[in-house]
Amino acid sequence: MAARDTAVLRFLAAPTDAGRTGTVDGGRVLEWIDKAAYACAVGWSRSYCVTAYVGNIHFDRPVSVGDMVEVAATIVYTGRTSMHIRVEVASADPREPGVTLKDTCLIIMVAVDQDGRPTPVPQWAPETEYERRQWTVTQRRIELRSTIEKLMAEQKYTDEGTAEETVLRFLAAPTDINWGGKVHGGTAMRWIDEAAYVCGAKWAGRPVIAVYAGGVRFYRPMHIGHLVEIRARLIHTAARGLHISVNVWSGDPATGQLELTTNCLMVMVALDDEGRALPAKQWHPVSQEDKDLDAFAQELVRLRAEFPDSYRKIDPSISLLPES
Repeated sequence: MAARDTAVLRFLAAPTDAGRTGTVDGGRVLEWIDKAAYACAVGWSRSYCVTAYVGNIHFDRPVSVGDMVEVAATIVYTGRTSMHIRVEVASADPREPGVTLKDTCLIIMVAVDQDGRPTPVPQWAPETEYERRQWTVTQRRIELRSTIEKLMAEQKYTDEGTAEETVLRFLAAPTDINWGGKVHGGTAMRWIDEAAYVCGAKWAGRPVIAVYAGGVRFYRPMHIGHLVEIRARLIHTAARGLHISVNVWSGDPATGQLELTTNCLMVMVALDDEGRALPAKQWHPVSQEDKDLDAFAQELVRLRAEFPDSYRKIDPSISLLPES
């Protein structure tokens, strides 16, 4: 039996998981990651858990339809009520032995009681040298994450912006429900990926794929039947990457009052007809708001470069991650 600090999901990638490019898109992978982290967190805390933060998701290799998929979630650090969970996504043709690592990230889950208030969790202690390294890295990144969250909260998105922007609006349906009666965190991340795709594809004039998602911060739950508004805006272009900021708002359609529920940054890359990454169509900031957001995106790149991501085991030479 697997240890309580680990959960592994195994399943076949179905035809319904296929995205716009024929392989499984980032939004579906984000759903899988969230489910595995939830299973791991509940197994450790023995209580209901909610997604608080998702960071540094690198989509390095695509998952193909028909692949055997393994999503492994392991606790690497615990706070008083939170669990920091490393998630790996691996897959391969089921006719072949073994699987290949495709994506990695860190998710923070928070245990809550029956009234929805954070509740203490059992403390996790590293035992092996590898676990101690992961614990240390996670602890060091707490301050970095706080800095990034503060920067993201300070940004303004008004009509003064001139960059490409996409707005999606719809009602949260009963099929979007999670185990606690709210919208599933993984579902919200799939919506974010869809909005970023539309924004990126409109700007590039071609299909795009997600190569990175970071700083996914969940501020409050979304309720079934509420109006959901997702705004995705291009804020920076690198050599190949389109940096897109996504903000999710929701609220009762009867009042029309929407509150910020989630925000994050996505990096998308345009593809040619053979599925190869193309140089990004360059965007140049015009208004002061454009310039502020462009500087913000570059500051995020700089901050993350100061903390090498030891969660990753994939050779960066094969990555589609854009240069800053």
